[in-house]
Amino acid sequence: MKAKHLSIIAKKEFRGLLSERTILLAILLQLFVALFSSFLMVGLTSMYDPTSLSKYSRFKYNIGYAGDESDLSRYLYASPDFRVFQMDLSTGVTALKERKLAAVIWVPDTAPDADDPIKITLYTLQNDLQSAIVDVKLKDIFLRYEKDLREVRVDRLNEQPLPLRFPPASGGGDFYEFVYGLLIPLLVFMPAIIASALVIDLITEEYQHDTLETLVSTPVTFSEMVWGKVLACEVLVPAQAAVWLVLLMINGIAIENAGLILLHVTISSFVLVLLGALTALHYRERTAAQFIFSTALVVVILFALSLPANPMNLLTRLAVGTAGTEQWAVLAAVLAVAALLGYATQKYAERISRISYTG
Repeated sequence: MKAKHLSIIAKKEFRGLLSERTILLAILLQLFVALFSSFLMVGLTSMYDPTSLSKYSRFKYNIGYAGDESDLSRYLYASPDFRVFQMDLSTGVTALKERKLAAVIWVPDTAPDADDPIKITLYTLQNDLQSAIVDVKLKDIFLRYEKDLREVRVDRLNEQPLPLRFPPASGGGDFYEFVYGLLIPLLVFMPAIIASALVIDLITEEYQHDTLETLVSTPVTFSEMVWGKVLACEVLVPAQAAVWLVLLMINGIAIENAGLILLHVTISSFVLVLLGALTALHYRERTAAQFIFSTALVVVILFALSLPANPMNLLTRLAVGTAGTEQWAVLAAVLAVAALLGYATQKYAERISRISYTG
């Protein structure tokens, strides 16, 4: 296998990639995510935790208050988050349906020291992002009012409750969960997934366009053709991942061990690219190869994520600087898998080459 032949094939594929709009669009999408990661952090975290937006909201919400005056109404009027309007319940619900109000609170005329519980009813819009923010802001006020009621009715307690002391929250949990647990692994592994799917297209198009016979009639062997395409796809991964990490750092996100992250991603992506190459060599038809590979990729990813020291977890720990010596054991295991797949790819390519020449 000659390095000159590999470079010729790789350069040929790089020139062809410039005309692949799908690949360029995927790269531009990742570029957008990396450039505007701070902005996307706010939007995407709201998808799995809408209440996280409450800390970013500085808007005063209109709410309706129906019922007797109470300490709850005093808290609401004093809150900087709400603009309170006293009205009857039917008028408030009508205004809520017309989205003139963000919520309606109905308070019964039960005295604070009465025997019956005080049942406060909150009306909000269902499946509404604004309602999720209002719920969080109202929760603090309701808890304060509940504490006042407990103090008024403390003489009814037959047993002394056990106080629970929780450590103060440090804040910023959503940011770190999103950036280090999702954004960084997603950005650095997405090029690997794209490259593994790309190598299937590069190999199967030789069969579908009937250019394989022309290619192998040159001094380039079939194995060198396969490895040249693998090399072209593999080089894209660390190059893209390095750009994404730099853009994240420009966004003010601190990333430790960037070099080790690129090393792990490069070797892990080599495993995926070789899997794609083997699939393409076996099926030789793009649609079937992509379907089988996509199905197998889901299985491989689920299996990898089930391991305690999986690559995604390891990348997160590397980014925050808490990875231990187990990273080298994981790296050695991935290298062994890559070597095994590389040997299988070489032997399979040689077998196909012998069949083509003799058949």
